[in-house]
Amino acid sequence: MSTTKKATTKKTTAKKNTFTAVAVGIGLVALCACGGSGGDSTGAGSKSVTLVTHDSFNVSKDVLKEFEKRSGYQVKVLKDGDAGAAVNKAILSKGNPQGDVFFGVDNTLLSRALDNGLFQSYEAKDSDKIKPEYRVDQGKHRVTPVDSGDICVNYDKKYFADKKLAPPQSFEDLTRPAYKDLLVTENASTSSPGLGFLLGTAAKYGDKGWESYWKKLKANGVKVVDGWEQAYNEEFSGSAGGKKAKGDRPLVVSYASSPPVEVLYGEPQPKEAPTGVATGTCFRQVEYAGLLGNAKGGKALLDFLASKEFQADMPLNMFVNPVREGVALPELFTKHGVSVDKPQTMDPKKIADNREPWIKSWTSLVLK
Repeated sequence: MSTTKKATTKKTTAKKNTFTAVAVGIGLVALCACGGSGGDSTGAGSKSVTLVTHDSFNVSKDVLKEFEKRSGYQVKVLKDGDAGAAVNKAILSKGNPQGDVFFGVDNTLLSRALDNGLFQSYEAKDSDKIKPEYRVDQGKHRVTPVDSGDICVNYDKKYFADKKLAPPQSFEDLTRPAYKDLLVTENASTSSPGLGFLLGTAAKYGDKGWESYWKKLKANGVKVVDGWEQAYNEEFSGSAGGKKAKGDRPLVVSYASSPPVEVLYGEPQPKEAPTGVATGTCFRQVEYAGLLGNAKGGKALLDFLASKEFQADMPLNMFVNPVREGVALPELFTKHGVSVDKPQTMDPKKIADNREPWIKSWTSLVLK
């Protein structure tokens, strides 16, 4: 789900496409997209392993260095755009994979990767410690769950306090006259959070009911932009970037982890998050990793992504939730974030069967 991160201008980005990543000073080596990684070695007796991922990937330098020291592999990272673009490119190049492991395919796109035979079977070490609700493909073990996040409507607390108006808390609230012309969302055909929000409404209102819901939402003035970056950092009045851009929409489709990020990177750092989450509008996003080749280094790297060390490191680097049992969230999350107890979910097969026709219907209904 995720996924938020900070750029030098306090930007937060989705994973998943979760949030715009800034990989500053983390000691990762980005490779050009020009062919295979060479498996376990890159000459001169050195060993390397390449992780292909989306732009939001981040990890603490000391955590990565410890893995490299213990495993003997130097990690190279190839960032291949947002999640959707990265998955498509990986499928097109599967005959000559760009790396050893792919991380960042989420539950909205998982079936596309599996149906195209992108991943090799491999059961990661400690995979039995991953929470059962996140495990999929148990018969073949082609993917390993790595993180989860919730796509939710965020609101600008100050706007609603000034207007003496209660912020919306549910999908239905968003269609009410009191919230007319207040919501901005992302295009479901070009954005992971936009697609997640569409799937959330489909899960809530059913295969046919979601279209009626979107007719109401359109009539109530929902604004659609291409991606999360524009929606959150330009149109949304509650974010640091939105304030600078004079955004005038106090409601935005983002992530449940966005409020802690606004606190962490606020200048000065606020005591309370300036944004809140409408917990009745959330859709659970899960990200997976899979083995692109059969090299030992790839297996070691996949084990690392499921390890306690990496899982504990993720929240403050990628602003997503660990899926491994026994890994606690940092205080920033527990104090300023929200726990979404009953997010909307959908079986990956149902997503696979309906994703393209739903996007086509949504585009015709909302954008035309």
